[in-house]
Amino acid sequence: MKLQTSAAAALAGVLQDGITVAVGGFGLSGIPADLIEAVRDSGVRDLTVVSNNMGVDGKGLGILIESGQVRKVIASYVGENKLFAEQYLAGRLEVEFTPQGTLAERLRAGGAGIPAFYTRTGVGTLVAEGKPLEDFDGATYVRELAIRADVALVHAHTADTDGNLVYRYTARNFNPVVATAGLVTIAEAEVVVEPGALDPNHVVTPGVFVQHLVQAANRVKDIEQRTVRTRAAAAVPA
Repeated sequence: MKLQTSAAAALAGVLQDGITVAVGGFGLSGIPADLIEAVRDSGVRDLTVVSNNMGVDGKGLGILIESGQVRKVIASYVGENKLFAEQYLAGRLEVEFTPQGTLAERLRAGGAGIPAFYTRTGVGTLVAEGKPLEDFDGATYVRELAIRADVALVHAHTADTDGNLVYRYTARNFNPVVATAGLVTIAEAEVVVEPGALDPNHVVTPGVFVQHLVQAANRVKDIEQRTVRTRAAAAVPA
């Protein structure tokens, strides 16, 4: 039975100190908030976290930074988290910056069983330092290693109890590639239905990739930044 009673139950026996955890989401959009909180509450430490970014102070993956449970981060963008920057600059947090598209491909390759690939992104920059280079058709490429995580945590909008996942709009983001990159993948879903209720054409992550599933809590979905302006008064017809 893949469906578990809680996020803590889904993670029971899976988490250990020192493991690599890949987490879906983009900022605060599409993050597996319940599962992240359960990781915090478990008390595991020395984690390597793979994610596009580390949320913001006090929200998303930022709570694992606050609790001091993260040793290393592999990410593309971390500019929204002040505590992250403080720990990094103080030498308390190891960071491996990876271009966003390269990070997505490293996760996809890990899920596809491809150990490494070549890309032109990063050639001639700090990103390529220490990595093998190869020329193809007159252009230089850098070799990037795939990412295979011990545990992958993802958020879906709808799932059936067999673990088939459907994402909603931009909350899809990194979740599909993270889901395939985990040795053990745990998904939380806002809506859980019985097998056969999903249109197979709409399934993005097949249930074969998902080992555990939990119903996500009904919560307010946070937004990192709001850019708003006063709405102009409606024009009055002449």
